[in-house]
Amino acid sequence: MTDSSNSVHSTLVDNLNNKSATIGVVGLGYVGLPLVLRYSEVGYQVIGIDVDQSKVDQLNDGQSYIEHIAAERIEKAVSNGTEATTEFARASEADALIMCVPTPLNRYREPDLSFVTQTMDSLVPYLREGQIVSLESTTYPGTTEEELLPRIESRDLVVGQNIFLVYSPEREDPGNPDFDTRSIPKVCGGHTRACLETGIALYQSAIDHVVPVSSTKVAEMTKLLENIHRAVNIGLVNEMKIVADKMGINIHEVIEAAKTKPFGFTPYYPGPGLGGHCIPIDPFYLTWKAREYDLNTRFIELAGEVNTAMPRWVISKTMDALNDSGKALNQAKVLVLGIAYKKNVDDMRESPSVVLMEMLEEKGAIVSYSDPHVPTFPKLRAHHFELDSVKLTANSIADYDAVLLATDHDAFDYQMIRDNAKIVIDTRGKYAAEPGKNIVNA
Repeated sequence: MTDSSNSVHSTLVDNLNNKSATIGVVGLGYVGLPLVLRYSEVGYQVIGIDVDQSKVDQLNDGQSYIEHIAAERIEKAVSNGTEATTEFARASEADALIMCVPTPLNRYREPDLSFVTQTMDSLVPYLREGQIVSLESTTYPGTTEEELLPRIESRDLVVGQNIFLVYSPEREDPGNPDFDTRSIPKVCGGHTRACLETGIALYQSAIDHVVPVSSTKVAEMTKLLENIHRAVNIGLVNEMKIVADKMGINIHEVIEAAKTKPFGFTPYYPGPGLGGHCIPIDPFYLTWKAREYDLNTRFIELAGEVNTAMPRWVISKTMDALNDSGKALNQAKVLVLGIAYKKNVDDMRESPSVVLMEMLEEKGAIVSYSDPHVPTFPKLRAHHFELDSVKLTANSIADYDAVLLATDHDAFDYQMIRDNAKIVIDTRGKYAAEPGKNIVNA
């Protein structure tokens, strides 16, 4: 680097280390909002940017729109000067811009980077010398270099000299009481050595442990490996569940026995399908990119096929259970318990419960749901039901032909459900230890 480049780099690193830098977080969802609060809590000035005016208004009013994030934390951040805005021009005020936007799949199950590229295009006019840009959205190896780098340098800026670029994958686990933004180690890869040093300075004041890697591609692949590891093992245990079911074996009892082995085994649990923004999506990012290298990721794709097929298997078990009771699924009243993708949160991203509801409705069932964390079915990009959560009582449960347990929230009274339901389709193994006549393991 030239002397002037060294000066830009050292000034930015110093400002990040002494917390005089302003942090901009772009995308204020399940990843971005915790970052906003964490940076505010450790003493930075923070600007949050989002295209959703309602989110911006709620944040500026000190309100929370994510259940597990307390409004008190937002109120404190606002009182400390944190602002939210829909104006991308405010990005010029930030010394660091952290992008936390969705990376879904399109209808052909191919990567949809439109949120990343459109957000970057909105930021480009306001980029300046002495900034760092960090992408946290999950994506395929090469995205940072192929999509962000040329857009940034179109401003006559030179990445690694007077502006800096890193990839640092998000690792949020909504509702997990054991880990939070601060305590989850942060992987960071830079486009150049100076970029990496700046990225470390960006994150080390807010995160307990920063894990540097040699490039943005390594960081991008790290995130995919983490989630593909889970997807493949969940696919394995889901397939084992189907085999065990045919053999009359309780898969949950098998897992409990297997996990007593103190080495060489990690328990994974079957379910009605994969949910959340990462596990159902990330494998397809790698399989798509691998085709560019004439590679077929057969193992990963097979796991994806198994997991994608689980909702159909659950519906089949539901149909069989109703048939055994002399009832057809067509016109049967079915109550789906839990529509968030995981227990004890309000996060609906890629929830298999929604897929189950659609399949039930397609087969003529009259579908309702109950979820204490989601009082009204939200307006999702791909799915919508005009429904409110049913209050669970002995009478309301008894009114349904079948109750399908899709998400095992702790707030459910499982004994009351069991005592009053005609049939319970249990996809989570809540009744595995004490199966009853009205319990169907699925």
